[in-house]
Amino acid sequence: MTETQPRPVATPDGKQLPFVAPCRELPASRPLQWVARGWADFRRAPQQSLGLGIAIVVLSWIVTGIALSVGSYWAALVLLSGFVFIAPLLALGLYSISRQLERGMEPTLVRCMEEQGRALGNAMVFALALMVLFLVWARAGSMVHVFFPAQGGSDWRELALFLGIGSAVGSIFALLTFVFSAFSLPMICDRETDAVTAIVTSVNAVLRNKPAMAVWALLIVVLTGIGFATALLGLAITIPVLGHATWHAYRDTIDASAWPESRLE
Repeated sequence: MTETQPRPVATPDGKQLPFVAPCRELPASRPLQWVARGWADFRRAPQQSLGLGIAIVVLSWIVTGIALSVGSYWAALVLLSGFVFIAPLLALGLYSISRQLERGMEPTLVRCMEEQGRALGNAMVFALALMVLFLVWARAGSMVHVFFPAQGGSDWRELALFLGIGSAVGSIFALLTFVFSAFSLPMICDRETDAVTAIVTSVNAVLRNKPAMAVWALLIVVLTGIGFATALLGLAITIPVLGHATWHAYRDTIDASAWPESRLE
């Protein structure tokens, strides 16, 4: 494995820090190991992991239920955009569990909450960036409706054009979200760094490991799809496993040793 070395820049106190953390180049099959390690972490801390997973399921039900009861497309977008602020905080808890296990500690939700508090500022900056991207995504999706067949008797070619354009637009924004978030939050949890550096590090690592990241994205889609196919109940397991796996993906890919390590008591 090789590492890409970014150019150092000077910080205000004179200490030299890279603008982006170096990344290792990985084989395409490596994401399978991340999922296996994620499942192992889930089994080592089932109560803590399942607790956070259940919280995600309940929040998902609440958002979905409110959106359906209101019956408004724009109301659903507002609620989902608000959920973007909550999801990163829950993900930090999963990373904290894996981090504690990695250090031979007994994971506790209290310690997870303490780490979430320390990373709150950068996590919210990251969540705000995702929310802006989501709102642009929603706006682009509403504009795609101009391609919807106006006549009820339209043939399949017009419908295929609408579905094709909509899928293409959605795929672009989903890809951007994946590139920005693949390694950002684990780095924020692990190191004393800012959200911008973490996002740039994630983008750099994804672009330099395209085959492995394609496999990783596919695994995320499959496991998330399983969760949705079970009326969201499966998310109580698949999301924690993905969260733990994301921590191992970060540790396997990013060398963030140049930044001070976040305190873990």
